Amino acid sequence: MPGSSAIVVGVDVGSNSVRALALDPDGAVLGASTAGYPGASTWEPGHADPYAWFAATAQALAELRALVPGAARPAALCLGGQSPTTVPDAVPRPGTATALTCRHPAGATGSPVQQHHAQHAALRAAHGPDVRAWQLYDWLAARFGAERAQARWPGDPPLTDYGPIVATGSVVGTVGTGHDVAAGTPLVAGAQDAYLAFWAGGLDRPGRAMDPGGRTGGLAVAVPAGSPAADAYALPSAVPGIDIVGGPVAAHGLILEWLRDLTGRDVHDLLALAAEVPPGARGVLVLPYLEGERAPRWNRELRGEVFGLSAGAGPGELARAVLEGTAYGLAHIALELSARGARPDTLVCAGSPARSPLWCSIKAAVLGVPVEVPAETDLAAYGAALAAGAGARWWPAPGAGRAGDWPRPAMTVFDPEPHPEYAAGLRRFLDLGDAAQARLSVPEDATIATRAAPTPSDRSPSDPTPLDPTPLDPTRSEEPTCPIR
Repeated sequence: MPGSSAIVVGVDVGSNSVRALALDPDGAVLGASTAGYPGASTWEPGHADPYAWFAATAQALAELRALVPGAARPAALCLGGQSPTTVPDAVPRPGTATALTCRHPAGATGSPVQQHHAQHAALRAAHGPDVRAWQLYDWLAARFGAERAQARWPGDPPLTDYGPIVATGSVVGTVGTGHDVAAGTPLVAGAQDAYLAFWAGGLDRPGRAMDPGGRTGGLAVAVPAGSPAADAYALPSAVPGIDIVGGPVAAHGLILEWLRDLTGRDVHDLLALAAEVPPGARGVLVLPYLEGERAPRWNRELRGEVFGLSAGAGPGELARAVLEGTAYGLAHIALELSARGARPDTLVCAGSPARSPLWCSIKAAVLGVPVEVPAETDLAAYGAALAAGAGARWWPAPGAGRAGDWPRPAMTVFDPEPHPEYAAGLRRFLDLGDAAQARLSVPEDATIATRAAPTPSDRSPSDPTPLDPTPLDPTRSEEPTCPIR
């Protein structure tokens, strides 16, 4: 019967694809599958066809069932994914991009709750005042048979008019007929991908940090609740008494994709070329601000810049500079957090960037902390499976357990190997970023003389002095892109 299997299934509905995986009670991944979104290339920025999400989820579950026959009758199924993303209940037909994603400009400068409400307002303006709003994963769960509900992580503010509130890890219905998961399988309330990834990565004690990776990325650090760093923007950890602070960046994997498209070389080739270039990228440095920057500069007008090009610089130098520039961006956030008492001592790297040992070793060296890389790099899908296991009563729900109560993937550790080129590169990165930001603050009618870049500072990369007085907000985004993810 459904619910009696020794397998749970978690699904992460990401910005580019769906990832489904099967987990056993010891936390071992028995199999995983991925499916892309049909028709996604035709969607306007910030819009999506929710039925494409549903089709990709069904495909991923079907492929998982072929890999792991027991996944057809799991003990529970949980869906999580990107957020803030809003689906109207007035979706006229498949192929219509009516959902608004976290890249939509509605509410993009506010908190996730404000962004959700702004998205709902935009949907009401487009479809009428009575349109109901759903979080992405709640809408998908209803397609499989769940009741209308609003899944919320413990301590998360409620959303108005998004349905009755249910806690992540609680059962919200059962799978109906006609799916690749057996009818009667318990459906469990999920959460946004950032929460799920932090849970799976074990951000359950002060000092543990994570870069969730993906196209954007960022840095989040666990701190004691009530500490100076746990301001109004802190996210609650799965463990009571622990909060998570930090901020997202605007381009992480995205800038490597940009270089891939620019050079016509695939990512594996670029990473191989980067490995042949020494630290410092032979003087080439990249500011990875393709879509502005979020933490810690919070300036959507910034743009990417490349410095130090010479006739001898090629794709390898550019690729190395991209990897180092993203690591410097994380270090910039770490400097701000350290000034507020949230100093990371271990960094968990996840998402597709974590599959590059070179990239992980650069992050370890630049930040000066060990980097842990999980065997399952899609920690959001793993976290969804943890929620499914909580629904099956294998382990506590988030907010009801202690550190060590949940399994986590096996980790490979990269120890930091400091290099003077990285220390110099970080100082240069900070100064060039300051100069870029200063140029944007000069009025358009200013003379060329007044637009000159400021004199580089002698700031040390180990100096914990805040570089920007704006508090790091892990939920705030000046850019219409997904928080943290």
